[in-house]
Amino acid sequence: MLRRLYALRWWMISLITIGTILNYMTRTMLGVAAPTIMGDFGITEKEYSWVTGFFQAGIMLQPIVGYVMDLIGLKLGFGLFALAWGAIMMMHGAATSWPMLAALRGLMGMAEGSAQPGGMKAVAEWFPAKERGFAGGFYNIGASFGSMLAAPLVAWAILFHSWRLAFVIAGGAALLWVAAWFRFYYSPKDHPKITAEEKQHIESGQEAHVAASTAKPSILSLLKQRNVWGIAIPRLLADPTWGTLSFWIPIYLMKERGFDLKQIALYGWLPWLTADIGCLMGPTIAWWLQKRGVSLVNGRRWAFTVGALLMTGMMFVAKVDDPYAALALICLGGFAHQTLSISVITMSSDLFRKNEVATVTGMGGLCGNLGILTFSLLIGGLVTTIGYSPFFVALGVMDILGAIWLWTVVRDRTSPPAEAAK
Repeated sequence: MLRRLYALRWWMISLITIGTILNYMTRTMLGVAAPTIMGDFGITEKEYSWVTGFFQAGIMLQPIVGYVMDLIGLKLGFGLFALAWGAIMMMHGAATSWPMLAALRGLMGMAEGSAQPGGMKAVAEWFPAKERGFAGGFYNIGASFGSMLAAPLVAWAILFHSWRLAFVIAGGAALLWVAAWFRFYYSPKDHPKITAEEKQHIESGQEAHVAASTAKPSILSLLKQRNVWGIAIPRLLADPTWGTLSFWIPIYLMKERGFDLKQIALYGWLPWLTADIGCLMGPTIAWWLQKRGVSLVNGRRWAFTVGALLMTGMMFVAKVDDPYAALALICLGGFAHQTLSISVITMSSDLFRKNEVATVTGMGGLCGNLGILTFSLLIGGLVTTIGYSPFFVALGVMDILGAIWLWTVVRDRTSPPAEAAK
């Protein structure tokens, strides 16, 4: 007889978190290695912006990736995409030119676009409403923690051998995770070790409007729903912060603030540490408000608004004289961004059916990465003439606009649950 596991849902989200760590570590490594890669390939910020642009173009296919996972199931879909990104990551070590690197980044972007749709689908399947925010924040700690690990790994690899070694190691680690994923992950209805009490806890705590339907998800019908655009447009405005942290901050600290590779390894992980804290701040704000009778969706909107207000600190990054004061403001931006980002991403599981969550999250991801792509190309094309300051100011303003949109467009389909309001 199989031994049952208690709190199995947290074991499952921990497995997702490890995968998210590897996913975001591999994304962020390029930004850390960028100064060295640019020197090896003899390219400038303009060509580098095209390399990052190909990644964003690939990851903008998230609606298709999410639809595939909704269609064939999370276990098989997420596992296949993770297998692809691990293999492609290892191929980065063989890149001999920036066009080749750009092509690999585009392919990896498509495969890695499975992270957020897959994570939110798991949250929707495994957690009752009152726990979804913390579950979403928990696995998104992986995004910040993985990005935090990128700097020391790349710095060590460059000092020990070359930047190529870091990509091979990270890709190999992803392939090991794929094996664990196929071995241990099941949905709640299929998991052999779930207890009857936990299954009841999950099912009884989920709202009727998010129950899975027998109909296949339809991208066209979802595109007609205002709530899809209500949570997608704020991501268009917010996600350029994440792209800037991942792709441009290491270059900014080196070229504008005089940091060397060792200083990047020592301090470059700090914005990701504060981002980890932000992953839990958004759900905490929503939970605190729910305890006081505010609906779940309104609680998330308020959490987004708090993060947007804190993001205004990014407007002063390039204006302060002390490089460590600039780094502190960047850390504040990491905290603020994850506070609001987790809040809006989790809303897909609050407003849509379980068999639509990955598709809707993918649509939000498309808009978010379109924002990153556009912002990154603008930095690459204009930074040598206008500097970084206008871009930091823009990051401080765009999330305020996102908060206004979120309050104006999203229709709240939830109400304050009696249990949460006690």
